[in-house]
Amino acid sequence: MSSGSHFTYRPVREELAYTFGGRIPVAHVRSGDVFTVHTEDCFGGRVRGPVDLPSQVCAMPYLNPVSGPFFVEDAEPGDTLAVHIAAIVPARDWGVSATFPYFGALTSTGHTATLQPPLDERVWVYHIDPTAGTVRYCATTSDHSVELPLDPMIGTIGVAPAAMETRATIVPDYYGGNLDTPELRAGTTLYLGVNVHGALLALGDGHARQGEGEACGVAVEIATVTTLAVEVIKGGLPTAWPRLETDSGIMSVGCARPLEDAYRIAHHDLTTWTADLCRLDTLDAYQLIAQAGRAPIGNVCDPNYTILAAIDKAHLPQPQPAYADAHARLRSLTQGQP
Repeated sequence: MSSGSHFTYRPVREELAYTFGGRIPVAHVRSGDVFTVHTEDCFGGRVRGPVDLPSQVCAMPYLNPVSGPFFVEDAEPGDTLAVHIAAIVPARDWGVSATFPYFGALTSTGHTATLQPPLDERVWVYHIDPTAGTVRYCATTSDHSVELPLDPMIGTIGVAPAAMETRATIVPDYYGGNLDTPELRAGTTLYLGVNVHGALLALGDGHARQGEGEACGVAVEIATVTTLAVEVIKGGLPTAWPRLETDSGIMSVGCARPLEDAYRIAHHDLTTWTADLCRLDTLDAYQLIAQAGRAPIGNVCDPNYTILAAIDKAHLPQPQPAYADAHARLRSLTQGQP
């Protein structure tokens, strides 16, 4: 695979998308292309300070915008799209977080109805220092502040669903979407099953950092400049759920409610993937993951919850390279990219 074109896409506000599926492509890419995408935060840049309450400056369903979609040449249903995240750079020196009425893990919601009053709506502003690699938390009712590590990630990335469906970008599912996992950082390769001609890849919802579970429902939300490389992997075993690969590990993603079902989806996929890569008996793979695996939580607030099943490559017995070593090829392709 040789390197193709390298272009930059920067959407104007009217070009931002709020669904996976149902959109005309903004550009065409092919295997080997490296390209840079400007993305907006989940509020579309409208929340800039404590007085910009999201309920007043934003309107449903115009939340969680993504840039794209990008039509990937030669991608057909049944293929797998490998997307390597080469770099995620904050586009501004600030980010925001918030609490909302009836949203988050520790409040009444439409699914968990109680007689408690709703949480107050409040905005926190974070200063971002890319040189120091920090994100500054400041309390709103005291003078407490602390520097946290900058750990940029892409919260929402995916392809079009199957069967001509159109899904809101706030939903995570088998096609990707609002996965909200900190594991989607620079250096990670994401594998997505292709459901429609051209795949129709889109991404957005950058986070400067996020705690596991995204407990209040809002991370440190940022606009980003993100550099990607893509490769179409033809045929082979289907990729039913999103998978991730880094230099040191492999991960499977499950999205569902309740959280236990997301856990089961992720661990079922990782068990069968590990058995296939390592030529292990299924129960032997299950036992290995049960003792050596990890389960990083993505979010417990979105319409579906997200959890990952992960295992370090060092624990795997002579695994075959995943997807014919697409991660290593794409990583090599993007070395030296900004």
